[in-house]
Amino acid sequence: MPSPTSQRQPPSSTTPSSGSRAGRAAALLVLASLVAGCGKPLPVLGDLPHFALTDRSGELVDSEQLRGKVWIADFIFTRCPDYCPALTARMAQLQKRLARDPDPVRLVSFSVDPEHDTPAVLAAYAARAGAQPPWLFLTGPRDALAGLLRDGFRVAYADDGPPTAPITHSDRFVLVDRGLRLRGYYHGNDPQDVDRLAVDAEALRRES
Repeated sequence: MPSPTSQRQPPSSTTPSSGSRAGRAAALLVLASLVAGCGKPLPVLGDLPHFALTDRSGELVDSEQLRGKVWIADFIFTRCPDYCPALTARMAQLQKRLARDPDPVRLVSFSVDPEHDTPAVLAAYAARAGAQPPWLFLTGPRDALAGLLRDGFRVAYADDGPPTAPITHSDRFVLVDRGLRLRGYYHGNDPQDVDRLAVDAEALRRES
């Protein structure tokens, strides 16, 4: 199980299926070790750059539309046979847990397979997951997404693997504050880490 501090730092590893290139990319992430103990403010781990991507509705979503909101990001693709369905199921649980407030914590899923995951494909996937607005499913040009993941969210991503596993991506959930700042990383496949994420997200929403 990851330690309480590791969940709030940039990830140093990817899913067990990660390739060596993705592992090297993740290993390049060097940030100060910041610890947020119980009752202490979450550390600020970086700032997201501006981005403009297309939602499953076909509408353009600009990062400025997310400014002023607390939100959780994850990284999926609809043809993923193993980890992505589990990650999306965890997000659906977070949706039920965090949607009760008039100012809910938002959810944003980024597709890492933009060539296949058109808005229509993402809309069907979201419907199967029971995703309700304002849960966003975003896609866009491959290079824009790759740059945002690697340089913005600082998570691993590679799409040049063998036919059996062409795409490698992080299984982390990322907590983002109202100022588009990164505030924590959590293992999406660890129920206890996801529970900590929900607690941290609620605390961040209240303090804002």
